Amino acid sequence: MAAAGRGVTAMGSVRSHPDQLQLHLARADELERMIEARVAIRAEADAFRWRLRLILIETLMMGGLVAVAGFSMHQPTAMVLRSAAIVAGACFASGGLLIMLSGAAVWVVSRVRRWRHP
Repeated sequence: MAAAGRGVTAMGSVRSHPDQLQLHLARADELERMIEARVAIRAEADAFRWRLRLILIETLMMGGLVAVAGFSMHQPTAMVLRSAAIVAGACFASGGLLIMLSGAAVWVVSRVRRWRHP
């Protein structure tokens, strides 16, 4: 009877020692909601950073591809650099616009959901 020394009751539940910190499990739901809210905020911030990183990578790749193509065709340097800058700028602008439009769509959908289910 190894369990007898630990204070096992007749129903099989373990009694805690009087000097031990009591756990109030009724607050577990509140704690779980707080943790989920923090994780959601962090995930949203990480998602934005990853989108921005992808746009920057895409911008650099497209600008680099245009520059490599222009130099490989022996075009004038000023024209190649200008073309690469224009393509990179357009790529960055379209990516930023895409992020803003997707954020606006999420905002509209959340407003409609709140309006339909108060």
